[in-house]
Amino acid sequence: MTNNLYTPRPHQAEIEAGLKRFSVLVCHRRFGKTALSVNQLIRAARETDRPDWRGAYIAPLYKQAKTVVWDSLKTYCGLGRDDCTVKFHETELRADFANGARIRLFGADNPDSLRGIYLDGVIFDEVAQMQKRTWTEVIRPALADRKGWAIFIGTPRGKNALWEIWEDGRRDPEWFTAMYRASETGVIDPDELVAASREMSPEEYEQEFECSFSAAIKGAYFGKLMGEADKEGRVTRVPVEPSLPVHTAWDLGMSDSTSIWFVQARPGGSYAVVDYYEASGEGMEHYARVLDEKGYKYGTHIAPHDIRVRELGTGKSRLEVARGLGVRFEIAPNIPVQDGINAVRTLLPCCWFDEERCAKGIEALRNYRREFDEARNDFSARPLHDWTSHAVDAFRYFAVGFRQRDGGPRPLRSINDYNPFGRQHERA
Repeated sequence: MTNNLYTPRPHQAEIEAGLKRFSVLVCHRRFGKTALSVNQLIRAARETDRPDWRGAYIAPLYKQAKTVVWDSLKTYCGLGRDDCTVKFHETELRADFANGARIRLFGADNPDSLRGIYLDGVIFDEVAQMQKRTWTEVIRPALADRKGWAIFIGTPRGKNALWEIWEDGRRDPEWFTAMYRASETGVIDPDELVAASREMSPEEYEQEFECSFSAAIKGAYFGKLMGEADKEGRVTRVPVEPSLPVHTAWDLGMSDSTSIWFVQARPGGSYAVVDYYEASGEGMEHYARVLDEKGYKYGTHIAPHDIRVRELGTGKSRLEVARGLGVRFEIAPNIPVQDGINAVRTLLPCCWFDEERCAKGIEALRNYRREFDEARNDFSARPLHDWTSHAVDAFRYFAVGFRQRDGGPRPLRSINDYNPFGRQHERA
């Protein structure tokens, strides 16, 4: 059955002609990237010679995949037409083709649930809201033995997974990368763009319609402070001072991520944030081994208050398990989240971040934002729980749980202050 329900626009046809095994498409809102991507999967499923071909469409959340993509997949497959031979399984969000091919929708909110499958083709939608490890640790290996392909699509939301994959792709001649801004495509009427620019903040407009990775994220708690850290050269190379202890702050997950920050308190009230580590699905033994392998001289280890909770299976708390492995925790005060966020705001102007070792944690701090209340059309007082939450929670525990003995943190007097971590500012 031919698909006469989808006719590519000129820019979509241009993309289809240029696609390689791995492709990254950064596109403005309403460009039509979802329609393009769904039809790439359908075409591949119909044209394959493999009776066991498997394709996946991965959205940030399973709920999003169902809301945004499922109806489009059914429509473009021809649901309701007499010649439609595709069978749809609502409970699994799965489309089975007559030739044995299959397309299934997934959410990236639980990356480990994707392990163990094989894939021939995959679409990542709204990559900016995902963890990069969903690609590198889970899906890339699933494509390997069958030499499957992947397309990443999205609109920027700061420098996160989409930006990293975009930059990786631009450097690799075997990848296809393309960016489509609303001012260049003509997809949206110019008068509508003018109206949108009046009603949106400049940062929102640049991000949503002009594909800016550097525009501030609306609702971000620490976006301005992290931008100042960039401007003042405090996101740089920060060496570990061997004579000073490295303190750690943890957010402990069970089935989801555990995050650890490694921080040195330097004389004068500054903090050298020298390292960051995150993993998922590991026991306390794994993290104790990570501490040993890093080889730092450790000071205080800070954990959240729920580390005292005893697990049903063992009858022991993680606090007791950690103590048995030689990691002795101090417990961060159990204070309201908003008070902890304010503590982080106070701490950030005093921090220097190692740009390489702390890269993932830095992006989490930049992107941590308030939840948007659709009913009120406004931001709520609650933080959005997403991939940024574990890193920020761990940093929050450091901000409320660590006390520096020489009077506490003090911000820099100006951006011309000398870098106490080994070299002059390079990004004034």
